[in-house]
Amino acid sequence: MLNNDSIVALATASGAGAIAIIRISGQDAISIANSVFKSVKGKDLTKQKTHTLHLGHIVDGAKTLDQALVSIFKGPNSYTGENTVEISCHGSTYIQQQIIQLLLRKGCRMADAGEFTLRAFLNGKLDLSQAEAVADLIASDNEASHQIAMQQMRGGFSNEIAKLREELLNFASLIELELDFAEEDVEFADRTQFNELINRIEFVLKRLIDSFAVGNVIKNGIPVAIVGEPNVGKSTLLNALLNEERAIVSDIAGTTRDTIEDELVIGGIGFRFIDTAGIRETKDVVESIGIKKTFEKIEQAQVILYLVDSYELSVVSLEALKIEIEKVKNQFPLKPLLIVINKLDLLSEEKIKLIKTQLTTHNTQLQFISAKNKVGIDELKNQLLSFVNTGALRNNETIVTNTRHYDSLLKALEEIQKVKYGLETNLSSDLMALDIKEALYQFGMITGQVTNDELLGNIFANFCIGK
Repeated sequence: MLNNDSIVALATASGAGAIAIIRISGQDAISIANSVFKSVKGKDLTKQKTHTLHLGHIVDGAKTLDQALVSIFKGPNSYTGENTVEISCHGSTYIQQQIIQLLLRKGCRMADAGEFTLRAFLNGKLDLSQAEAVADLIASDNEASHQIAMQQMRGGFSNEIAKLREELLNFASLIELELDFAEEDVEFADRTQFNELINRIEFVLKRLIDSFAVGNVIKNGIPVAIVGEPNVGKSTLLNALLNEERAIVSDIAGTTRDTIEDELVIGGIGFRFIDTAGIRETKDVVESIGIKKTFEKIEQAQVILYLVDSYELSVVSLEALKIEIEKVKNQFPLKPLLIVINKLDLLSEEKIKLIKTQLTTHNTQLQFISAKNKVGIDELKNQLLSFVNTGALRNNETIVTNTRHYDSLLKALEEIQKVKYGLETNLSSDLMALDIKEALYQFGMITGQVTNDELLGNIFANFCIGK
């Protein structure tokens, strides 16, 4: 699958800017760049040292296209492991296209999506999980997702998997050796040590698998559904959280007919807030559709904010509210539920005490706010952060965010548990060897030691061109 031809692509974002970087990689990358570059000091790029910068002009025959700074990276000491050149030119889209078209005429071809990183993987500069982390790093839009991507790109996850695979591979070799001497009934693999290894691998796999629940929501943003009856201030709360007029606010009940979504980073964690249509009995067809979507969004959410208009609360309505809270709890027992009491500015101390007395008896988390006056919003944000398990981030533990890795980890765990059962029941070595091979295969799928063109095509097709 590895091509030795020279590829070119814009490495910076498309569009006009102060500067743009055009990247070339391949065996002839430096000589191609040299053919279009005129150094201010008359340098020949093919004779320059690696990791050097050179000022000059990009020329097409007698025509000067731009003044540029050219960076040279000679293989294997480059990102791709090949000869690589980066041309830093002015950011005019016209200049970018003129230089790229010139390089195409000189023998380059346009790079496919992710082809630079694919070449880095194929040339052994990165393993597959590190290559995938490159795409995650580019896509990271908050501190937490950036931290996870950086940790994986540095090889934290890869090293953990590689170590387990190596230890298992050593025992697998001893098991295979036993099969070669089956008639002599000898045992090369110490079963006590092997059992300890299997238990350790099982423990690590379970920890990595469990981390996916946190990693997946951090990577994609934690969806939070804002629900409640019509006209309790859901849209006002969304605007207060986002600090902008994102949702339409009016005194008319049922104004929000559809769900409105927006994102906010709190403490380095991305939250995706969903302002839903008010829940009530209605004959309005359009509003009914909105209410139906509300329940669909609650199903998709990780956290539920149940907003209540405190001014409307009485002893009777508090009893009705407790019934509604129990309904939501019973319908979504695994989702954190926070009851947000709005319009704090209109409450007396006696009424606040009444609400706390009535609702805290049901183990309900309460937060008093005034969405209109933005009172209690910071406390609400802190409460949302408390629902997220960030301990692993603080401890710099490996967190799995990739669905493909998660699937391979589940399959590897299944095979390891088969081996564990085989040890407990004195299963024959040849049968255990099959399960060990399958576990090793799944480990190899994560790091790319086992791969195929279809898998690589699917992974790198999601990269941006130029990376």
